[in-house]
Amino acid sequence: MSDSQGISGGPLHFLDIRKLPGDNRLGSIIPGPIQPSYELVDKVQSIIDRVCSGGDLAIAELTNTYDNVAILSTRVEPEEIDLAYRRCDSDLIESLQIAHDNIRSYQIERAKFQRIGEVQEYTGLGIRVTTQRIPLERVGIYVPGGRAKYPSTVLMTAIPALVAGVHEIVLCVPPSSSGNPPDETLAAAKIAGVQEVYRIGGAQAIAAMAYGTESIRPTLAIVGPGNIFVSIAKQLVAGKVLVPGAIAGPSEVVVVCDESTDPVFAAVDLAVQAEHGPDGLAWLITTSSNVLEEVNRNLAKIVANSSRKSDLEKTLSQGGYACLVSDLTQAASLINEIAPEHLEILLENGDELAGMVNSAGVIFLGPMVPASVGDYLAGPSHVLPTNRTAKFAGALSVIDFTKELSKVTLEDEQFADIERHIATIAKCEGLQAHGESVTLRLRKSISQENNGDSE
Repeated sequence: MSDSQGISGGPLHFLDIRKLPGDNRLGSIIPGPIQPSYELVDKVQSIIDRVCSGGDLAIAELTNTYDNVAILSTRVEPEEIDLAYRRCDSDLIESLQIAHDNIRSYQIERAKFQRIGEVQEYTGLGIRVTTQRIPLERVGIYVPGGRAKYPSTVLMTAIPALVAGVHEIVLCVPPSSSGNPPDETLAAAKIAGVQEVYRIGGAQAIAAMAYGTESIRPTLAIVGPGNIFVSIAKQLVAGKVLVPGAIAGPSEVVVVCDESTDPVFAAVDLAVQAEHGPDGLAWLITTSSNVLEEVNRNLAKIVANSSRKSDLEKTLSQGGYACLVSDLTQAASLINEIAPEHLEILLENGDELAGMVNSAGVIFLGPMVPASVGDYLAGPSHVLPTNRTAKFAGALSVIDFTKELSKVTLEDEQFADIERHIATIAKCEGLQAHGESVTLRLRKSISQENNGDSE
């Protein structure tokens, strides 16, 4: 396997795994996710500690330090949101509304499969269990800022929560240089129906939503993508609050192409995710060295002419790879090991490969289906698992904003039948009180029945 940067002047690192002896070696050979240093984790923990001890004052100081913005209050009032909405371009408002409606329709259909609110009942051994999936009361969503505006992330996080029935949604978004979040982000909040918005970014926003401050009541769950500081912060507060499924970190894409693929399409799709900024991954996978070099050359041109050139260059220098594989089976093995956030199969007949993939956030199938379709309109949330967590997690959905609540009742006449089994297992485990909790009840029940019979 060779590893060199600048194939035909392109930005991708070159990997050739065609002659590897077996799939079981992939995990130890291919480049893995970039792990944060202990120093960075300690720095994020110090931010969380400052918010916990200093509250709103600490948030103002941290915002001044990291965003270079002096804020007078954390809360973005509803009147400010309305003004931002009216300042936005009418075409953007129309597009956001169309995106909102389609995402909401998809999430409503998704919710039907989860049977939110429906009571399920099971009876066995005289034990009746009723289970209901109910919404969380209050959740926090994080929407990135700084390098770009992300009104789409408001829709992709708030809509599943609202469809799930969450009553209170807290939105944190970094302020721009004016001290306010971008108008477009606030407009999306208005369209989605989110009124509780705070001008806070970074790890301090995660800490505020997890632990609360004078102006922000803590939430029960935190979702949304972010930079490495946000990702680490979510990991550090997990347990205090729910951090559903997987950690949504820096963006990732794997693009699979062959001779039938337009190399410009493949190149621009690699750039789509890489332009989000550093620490992400952009993989090109193909069986053809000619295709690999052609895509890489086109990507070099896109990078050179991009308004986000520095972000692209940094991402690709750290996490950009062009990989040759022997066949689709080896491609699938590699994809499942990478477990990418976005997988684009830009093949005319990609169903066979898609059928072999079990670890990806979302699969975009066909040469005319870029990941941007999912980023803005398709319906599944674009908040997706990164850092190889797609091996066990999927897209954010209505189910992530709910919990199961069960009620157990028992038919009295069946108590004697189950007492023996419970007592036997409890005795085996050495838990005397567990067994006595049913045995004492059975004795009392028998005694009351005998006293009733004697009367």
